Amino acid sequence: MASLSELRSVRLEKLHVLEQSGMSAYPASVPKTHNLIDLIRDFNSIQQSGETVSVVGRITSLRGQGAIMFATLFDGTERFQVVFKRDSIEPSLFTLFTDAIDLGDFISVTGTLFTTERGAQSVLCTDWTIATKSLLPIPSEHYGLENVEEKMRKRYLDAIVNPDVYNRFKTRSSVIKYIREFFDSRDFMEIETPILQNQAGGAMAKTFNTHHNDYDLDMVLRISLELEHKMMMTAGYQRIYEIGKNFRNEGSDPTHIQEFTMIEWYAAYETLETNMKWTQELIQGIANDVIGKTTFTILDKNDTPVEINLGGNWEQVRFDDLLLRNANLDISTASLDEIKSKASEYGMSNDELSKTGRANLLDYIYKKSSRNHIIAPTFVTNYPGELKPLAQQNSDGTAEIAQLIIAGAEITNQYAELVNPITQRELLESQSQAKADGDDEAMEIDERFLTAMEHGMPPMTGFGMGIDRLIAILTEQDNLRDVIFYPIMRPE
Repeated sequence: MASLSELRSVRLEKLHVLEQSGMSAYPASVPKTHNLIDLIRDFNSIQQSGETVSVVGRITSLRGQGAIMFATLFDGTERFQVVFKRDSIEPSLFTLFTDAIDLGDFISVTGTLFTTERGAQSVLCTDWTIATKSLLPIPSEHYGLENVEEKMRKRYLDAIVNPDVYNRFKTRSSVIKYIREFFDSRDFMEIETPILQNQAGGAMAKTFNTHHNDYDLDMVLRISLELEHKMMMTAGYQRIYEIGKNFRNEGSDPTHIQEFTMIEWYAAYETLETNMKWTQELIQGIANDVIGKTTFTILDKNDTPVEINLGGNWEQVRFDDLLLRNANLDISTASLDEIKSKASEYGMSNDELSKTGRANLLDYIYKKSSRNHIIAPTFVTNYPGELKPLAQQNSDGTAEIAQLIIAGAEITNQYAELVNPITQRELLESQSQAKADGDDEAMEIDERFLTAMEHGMPPMTGFGMGIDRLIAILTEQDNLRDVIFYPIMRPE
């Protein structure tokens, strides 16, 4: 088998042949009258009219010899066959095509529509020109890319030969469009907040750290959109949302990535119950209107295929009930030592035990004992208040929140937001102490945020949803990197 270098050399020779003929291999524009999808839709009427058409696309298959050649073009909308006959085209152009064109090249073809003896709708070429000469080959349409890492590194090649991959990212775009339309139709205002921040806030997570050279200032990439959103609500906006990137410097596995896309929104004077209702309406609407179904098969946390149904009414269950039922742990009475002992039973190392605060210990136990086993869409409510320090605190020590879990994965966090600046400071001080004691994921005190709160924030509810995880479910993918066109990879 020839090396890439050898194949490139052959294609460079063909590039020279094109240039010697007077044809630019990289023109600024080429003839085009129709997208291929439109050609397919209107094939009969265009054929009957005898209209000459010009189409452009990449050659994804090429076959034939002698006096006839068949090529399949793909223009990003559809695939379509083009037929080159020696007696239907200027002889020199036919020879140039056979001598200089390769699989993967982009060409513009002018001709008329006809149906082959085998019933294939086609363009009979009467003229053509190169649109882009490819210097490296594309994968075989039949075999594609076999190496998983290569598929991710060269997603653009995988998408050329794998329609499922190509359409998956079109689906991603459609889902994000639907989300925007959902919130726009409810009078939300789309906003943008900074990615570079002086300190992290809004979530419990490890940060990516960087440095602002001009200000000589250490900064972090944001881990959440939350604090900036709430500060904007102080200004009097009733409903806001943002679709943006967050970054968390944590472990990688099929269900966790360090750079991910969130939709986060806040609405003044609305309740957590309304929040959950909108969440269900949003996700069910995407399933029905974008995907066209509500039942999906994905892998659970044990890598077992499970069927989930996003239709119907979704269950609600309390956090403390889950731990009592599944871990035999009564968190209302359990001491810190008892909680550590239970975390140890579920696999937490002694080193981690020594530096993890109570809140994150409970979270660890919950994930191991309960969350991973929740398959059907379920709102988990009433987390310990210390675990959710940005949410309204109930009199029983729980937080007024709901977390949507599907197949063991966290899809949303939704709060009745805490707007009491005194309580908020106390909770953040507790988090700050946990961080000082070694809990890397504990929150820090953000004085900007507390100052904004003291100016007065309206009662509100809000939610954050990982768009990547939702799309993975909707496209039945088991690895989040398969719904991200450019996943983070180690250098080759």
